[in-house]
Amino acid sequence: MQAVQRLGRRRFGRNHATSCSSAQLQDSREEFKKTWNPRFTLRSHFDAIRALTFHPSQAVLLSASEDGTLKLWNLNKAMHSKKNAALDFEPIYTFRAHSGAVLSLAMGEDGESCFSGGLDGSVRCWKIPDLNVDPYDHYGQSERGSCDPPGDREQRAGGTRGCGLGPGLLRPHHRLASCSADGTVRIWDPQNSTPCLSVFNKEKEHGMPTSVAFVTSTPFQAVVSFDGGETLLYDLNTEQSIMVLETRTKEGSELINRVVSHPSQPISITAHENRTIRFLDNKTGKVIHSMVAHLDAVTCLTTDPKGTYLVSGSHDCSVRLWTLENRTCVQEITAHRKKHDEAIHDVAFHPSQPFIGSAGADALAKVFV
Repeated sequence: MQAVQRLGRRRFGRNHATSCSSAQLQDSREEFKKTWNPRFTLRSHFDAIRALTFHPSQAVLLSASEDGTLKLWNLNKAMHSKKNAALDFEPIYTFRAHSGAVLSLAMGEDGESCFSGGLDGSVRCWKIPDLNVDPYDHYGQSERGSCDPPGDREQRAGGTRGCGLGPGLLRPHHRLASCSADGTVRIWDPQNSTPCLSVFNKEKEHGMPTSVAFVTSTPFQAVVSFDGGETLLYDLNTEQSIMVLETRTKEGSELINRVVSHPSQPISITAHENRTIRFLDNKTGKVIHSMVAHLDAVTCLTTDPKGTYLVSGSHDCSVRLWTLENRTCVQEITAHRKKHDEAIHDVAFHPSQPFIGSAGADALAKVFV
């Protein structure tokens, strides 16, 4: 790994030497050579943490767990504390309403609300409290509502596998996307009196959806992966599939655990049970690049807002940082311990601050700086 890092640094220097001043070049090298180190270990959940997301502008993290709760963490309080943050750091608020495991999270663009999807089949909307709230003070009604359609709870009892907010997708009309074990993919407007706008895969024609993401480079599109190994691109206006992306292999279908969209290019990236990560062209549907990325199933992916790095998590207990330009691993971090053959469930990049988060089956969340 060190050899890879040294090689990457040499290439970086050659490509920019003619166009940057010496001072700028030094800054760029320092940024590229940045090594992420664990800063906070968050210990408050009683079971595996399945999802996490950062506040859009503040040093604040939200985590969701199989213990049925969401917890809000103010990292500033730990950074400014004179005590040992690893021992004394506590969440500032705990959200309770789900009747089962919470599997997915999304944060509103304004940081005033968040959304969670759970095994109880509901997608819930929450109001974020004052970030300086005392964790021992009473905080009033925090749940703003549920996106679970009336009369549909029994049908969706299999649980909401994922939900994601499309940042800037339909400003100012924010949208949510969720995929469920009932086979459906739904688009929501949480501010609408009838929040469910459209439903895809009603007849389970493509199988069970495993992950959904808005396409950030093209408005009104979403990409969905299915348990049969297919990945489809959908048009949100026509409610029709545009293209089947080439994620199946000659050996057969491989479960896709996560799909994400490149922040600025028409590229979808998929994380597979067979240890691979694949890069797909949304325009042609073809595989741009495929690589064996971990020693065990790749469970989660995220990119930084600028589209420079990709972070992956795996049941091999490691978090790996990749450059998107040449798809090279520049750092590996052993982050969590295994529990029942599972290790890392989610990873997240902070939208505006130098933080990376990871969520583990060991009931811990970790933050790297």
